[in-house]
Amino acid sequence: MTKLSVNINKIATLRNARGGNVPDLLKVATDIQKFGAEGITIHPRPDERHIRYQDARDLKSIVYTEYNIEGNPEKTFIDLVLEIKPTQVTLVPDAVDAITSNAGWNTIKHADYLKEVVQEFQRNGIRTSIFVDPILEMIEGAKKIGTERIELYTEAFAHEYSLGNQRGIQPYMESAILANQIGLGINAGHDLSLDNIHFFKENIPGLLEVSIGHALISEAIYLGLDNVINMYLQKLK
Repeated sequence: MTKLSVNINKIATLRNARGGNVPDLLKVATDIQKFGAEGITIHPRPDERHIRYQDARDLKSIVYTEYNIEGNPEKTFIDLVLEIKPTQVTLVPDAVDAITSNAGWNTIKHADYLKEVVQEFQRNGIRTSIFVDPILEMIEGAKKIGTERIELYTEAFAHEYSLGNQRGIQPYMESAILANQIGLGINAGHDLSLDNIHFFKENIPGLLEVSIGHALISEAIYLGLDNVINMYLQKLK
């Protein structure tokens, strides 16, 4: 069964819109785990427009499943992750002004930098994952860097699937086969939803974990958070 990690950035966005503590991020994280999710993901950004750095610290004592922190490994982020020591850190090449993640790493061009960062996290007992597009050369590059896992950036698949084009899964299947062959664990995320998650999971061999936030929280507005989490868990079996 593929693990479900719930990205709670959107909960923080909603809270920050009114400046108080409603909804309570820590209670939501606790409830998400109680409802069956196997992990909590956050993606703090330098402007703290949703997840604040203090949220990341406060969640440390709340998350008893897998704790995954995503972000661009600039110094402040690195220091935060080393302080918290989550289960996993996912390295994402976000521009400062990016609304959301929009590309994977060029693991060849940035190999030396990423290798140094990955080794620092690994020395501190933190599993590393590198956000990549489904391009075989980038996956081979990730392996050479020394990361334990990759996270496949799934926006292209989700877009094609919404148009009725199931062939959009092909580069992801090929990427997964290669990752399995060279000993990289496979995570995935971005625009996965109840509509496409089962098809994706069934066609990606060795898929260990998906991180889902925007779609899951949006679906929960209509269907309820407990219900939606368990709907995902059924589709990921």
